Formats: sequence, structure tokens, C-alpha cells
Amino acid sequence: MHPTEKPQAPPALTTDRRSILAAGLFGMAGLPAAANASAFQRARGFTHNVASGEPAANSVLLWTRFRPASGEPAMLRFEVSDAIDFARVVSSGEVEASPDRDWCVKAIASGLSPNRWYYFRFIAPDGAMSPFGRTRTLPQGGIDKWRMAVFACSNLGFGWFNAYAHAAEAGDFDCVLHTGDYIYEYPQGTYPSPSQTQNGRVLDPAHEIVALADYRMRYAAYRSDPDLQRIHQLFPMIPVPDDHEFTNDPWKDGAQNHQPETEGSWEVRKATALRVYREWMPISDALWESYQIGDLVTLFRIETRITARDKQFSYSELLSGLEPGPEWDAKLSAFRDGKWRDASRTLLGSEQESWLSGGMAASVRSGRKWQVLLQQVIMAELYADPSLAENIPAEASEFISSRLRNRALVANQGLPLNMDAWDGYPAARERLLNSARDADANLVVLTGDTHNAWASELGGAGIEFAGQSVTSPGMENSLGWIPPDQLARSLVSNSEQLKWVNTHQRGYMVLELTPQRATSEWRFMETIRQRTTTLAGTHRVSSELGSQRLTV
Repeated sequence: MHPTEKPQAPPALTTDRRSILAAGLFGMAGLPAAANASAFQRARGFTHNVASGEPAANSVLLWTRFRPASGEPAMLRFEVSDAIDFARVVSSGEVEASPDRDWCVKAIASGLSPNRWYYFRFIAPDGAMSPFGRTRTLPQGGIDKWRMAVFACSNLGFGWFNAYAHAAEAGDFDCVLHTGDYIYEYPQGTYPSPSQTQNGRVLDPAHEIVALADYRMRYAAYRSDPDLQRIHQLFPMIPVPDDHEFTNDPWKDGAQNHQPETEGSWEVRKATALRVYREWMPISDALWESYQIGDLVTLFRIETRITARDKQFSYSELLSGLEPGPEWDAKLSAFRDGKWRDASRTLLGSEQESWLSGGMAASVRSGRKWQVLLQQVIMAELYADPSLAENIPAEASEFISSRLRNRALVANQGLPLNMDAWDGYPAARERLLNSARDADANLVVLTGDTHNAWASELGGAGIEFAGQSVTSPGMENSLGWIPPDQLARSLVSNSEQLKWVNTHQRGYMVLELTPQRATSEWRFMETIRQRTTTLAGTHRVSSELGSQRLTV
């Protein structure tokens, strides 16, 4: 087998619930919908398949979850091989499964060769074996192509994870990225509502997750999905958390969906959510990190939600009690020219800003062609179309109607669409983009959060590819009376940096990087309401190296 040739895929687990639970070996692994809480508590053995992440040229992080029948901590052996029959073990070691980390284990397999596919497995003290996974190391030196599947916003209740399933079948990439909202914190029946909830997609626990046991149970429920398990089993994943891994719209000192009077300390909840994220995800404890992919790419994963982010501005709070008119306009104008442009406001904080600026400069000096940023929220400038507030149907909710009217009025004042994105922190964004310009970087920003697909130019400093969601609804959920093509045209015509958008289809994107160009292909699933890997279509946008422009 050639070192870079994709090897045979490990077999998928059975999805027959009765046989799995009867055997007791895989616990909830492979169940087609979230298992209930009692099944999770009863599960023993290797309960959630395997995963890998943190790829480097000579090492990779391996993950599994093992709960012994005895309930006592147990030492697991991990093995890595370059052959599917494990005839030759090239790296091995031991790691403890304990209740302190919810029985999740992470081990670093070292001494590996660059740019190679490997198989791995875990072995319990009694000889029981985990399913085996497939992973790969990053290349060193010259390479002519690297491909990454990019996922975002996978709300279990809205439908099936067909994007994961399609990517696992296609397999035409080297690693997997996730831009966040890997889970959602809401109670059953809130988002999605009961009428929107896909039959069979039941959450554990049913209430909003706040405590340590809640977050662990929610990850266990999500990770019982067979398509999510499969993508983890086949490819190393590099993820970043967005807001719903914590709770909706957080900042360093609080969150929109956290009420201290009933839910306790924000610092405790934040630390709890981060702890469980680190337990269940194949990732190191570093809040930000970089990855060197041969002489082609430096990939930076960053954190924009909980470390240093200042509180988001809110148009509704700013304009509370006012009706459109002179006072309204004056307040918006003063805000636009004052607080909105405050140079001290930050998403990253000074430490992370300095690290990223230095990292981009070092990447360019090393001769790497592309500097890729894996992050959470839209960086491009986006503006509402004031005409969208016209002809709102009577059946539209008051929330949507008032929101559209407000967005139309702020757009007329030159203010952006979304204050929870980089648009709410224009000085911080300009610092980052100036760092890219000063370094002469070829910046590619990868983004999630909005549930829609976007392609934008960043004012001569780089480009942005934003991925649509796996299941979470896009603008079609709130602006369904507007034909998607019309909505796309209105957004592009009112936002100079935006060159293309799709607001109504779920799926994922694949980024291909070569020494000459960066190309994003958005893959749109036919449906999420039934399990299928059929595509409805694709769309490709490219950028030539050094151009900082898109060919749509």
C-alpha cells in the first residue's frame, strides 16, 4: 500500500438495537437514534466506538470510552498498525479508563511516519477489543493537495445526520473539521419544537443541560448516532466549539441562555461544559492550536466564545422603548460612530491575537502557501436588505416581523446584520485582517454558526468559506415566504464582500487546497427527514493563490 493511498475502511457496526444491548459489548454504539438514559447507564464495555484527532506528522490522539462491568478504573492497551489485520503494531501503550473522565480515554500514539494511514484499536483487561478505527498523520515536505471535510451545526432533533453518512461513504478527503455546535443544550421540544422534531430523535436528558451529568448524557446521546460514530471511526477530526457546546450566545462573563438566579454560577457552567467537551472529543486541552500540513498549509483552530469575548451588542436592547423616528436614528448613529467601533472590544483577547498574528507570519516565512483559520462565526461584512421588511405575511410571528423591521432600519444606518459575528467587533476583525496583510498571508477562513452556506472576499486580506449546517435550519425556517434565489440575490446585492450564498439546504463542504488554488465544494443533502445519502446538488467556488478573490 502506498503511504498516501486511502486504505480499506474498517467495518461499520451493526445498528440492530436488540442485538447490541443483548451482547453488552458496544452499549449504545450504532443505535440509529439517541438511546435513553437508562440504556446509557446500563451500558458496559466499549460504549461509543472510537475516534481520533490532533493529527501531527509523527503522532495522533486516539479516543474511546470503556466502562468496565466492575465499575472500577481499568487500564486499556491501545495498538496502532499499518495493516488492517494488525500483523505489525507500530505504536502501543496503556491508558486508564476512570469515572473521573466519564470513562472516556485519550492516548497519544507516537513514533508514527508522516503522511500515512493507520488502523488503531483498544484492548480491555479481559481481552475484549474495541471496534477498530482508521486515522492518518499529517505530511511533511512537499505535497500537491490536501482535502478536508467541514461540518457545522448538527442539531440531533431536527433530523438525520445524513451529511456525516455521505461523507463517510464518499471518503474523498484526508481529515475532518467541525466548526462547532456539535451538540445543542436545549430541552426536548424547545429547538426544535415538537412539530419540527424528527420522529425517533429523542434527547437525553430531556431537560436543558446545566450540570456535569447533563452535559455528559447529552454527548452520550449524540455520540450514539451511527453516522456520527462512523465519521469519527474513519477520519481524524479537528473540531472547535461554538456556543451550543456551552449555551446560546456566551461571552466571557455570561450567556444569553444562562440565568444565574436559577442555573447557578456561569463560571461553573462554563468550566463544566469545557470539561465534558474535552472528555468526549478527540482533542487536546489547548484552547487554540496550529497544525502544519506539509509545505502547503498551516491550519489554526481558534476560540472566540468563552476566553475573552466581550458581551455582544443587542439592537433590541439598544433601541428598547423607542419607536422609529429621529430619536431612534440619533441613537443608532451615535452607536455606529462610537461604541460599535471601540478598539478595545475583542473576540480573541490580546494573548490569542498575538499568537495568531505571529503564527501567520511564521507560516508565510516557512514557505507554506495557505494560512487556514478554523473558527466559529462569520467574518465577512453582511448587511440586511431593507426591502425584506416589506410584504411580511400576516402569519409571520411577531418576533420575525419585528426583527426584520429592525434590521431594515439599522441597515439604512450602515450597521450590519448580526452583532454576534465578527461584524459586532469591527476593530478586532481589522486587527486580524491587518495581521494577515502584514504577513502577506493567503488567508482562508472556515466558518460555521449560521446554518447557511456563504462565500466571501475579506477586503483584500483573504477569503471566507462558511459551511451550511448538518441539520439545523437555515433562513428557510424564518423567511420561508421568500424564494431562496431571491433571498440570495438580495443578500449579495447588499453586502459587497459576499459573492455567493445558499440559505435553504443542509449538508457539508469539502475544502481542497493545492499550491495553485483553494476550492470549496458545498454538498447539499436531498433531505434530513429520512436516512439517505442522496445529494440534491453541489456548488464550487475557487480562489487562485495570491489573488484574495473568488471565482464563483
